[in-house]
Amino acid sequence: MSERPTALVTGASRGVGAAVARALAPTHDVILGGRDERALAALAADLPGARPWPVELTRVTAADVAGVERLDVLVHSAGMSRLGRIADQPADAWRQTMELNVIAVAELTRLLLPALRRAGGHVVCVNSGSGQRANPHWASYAASKFALRAFADALRLEEPELRVTTVYPGRTATDMQREVRAYEGGAFEPEKYLEPETVARALLAAVMAGPDAHLTELTVRPRGGPVN
Repeated sequence: MSERPTALVTGASRGVGAAVARALAPTHDVILGGRDERALAALAADLPGARPWPVELTRVTAADVAGVERLDVLVHSAGMSRLGRIADQPADAWRQTMELNVIAVAELTRLLLPALRRAGGHVVCVNSGSGQRANPHWASYAASKFALRAFADALRLEEPELRVTTVYPGRTATDMQREVRAYEGGAFEPEKYLEPETVARALLAAVMAGPDAHLTELTVRPRGGPVN
């Protein structure tokens, strides 16, 4: 049995999730959660001790996590955004956003709590600047991220033996940001955004802080770039 700590990262097939998996791999055996089996397998092949975990997070069950007996780090990086004016977004847009960004996070955490408790583990929620400030056209996404913040705050109080960190990245150069810029009618300008690896390094600082440290919230913004 491996003596290295174990981390599970959702949304690991691309973007911030993949960058977090790479950042953790030198010190952790990483379980790569996501829907893109091919991308997960390719990443696992590059990371010793990593293994793909193809999963539909909105339908996760106890059977999906049955083999995880001890978990040192759980990183919730999977997420989605559906932008639009409140007047134009039907209930399904809100439901889909909440299902993945909040309810799936809560259920996966609940299922893994026994494994996290055994390790005195660390739960990290990758939130967003939208979890601190709501803007026009971002209502459903911001609401989900405000709810994610509430979940993390409550978990921190209910599970005092665990560490719980919320990370609030600003705009990051990912496929999601490319879609956002297309909606906004603007150019995708990665030089103005955070790199996924930058967000991963900030997250890693929270995970690797000494046992006497509990970084509860971490805000990361692009230098000279957009605030939201």
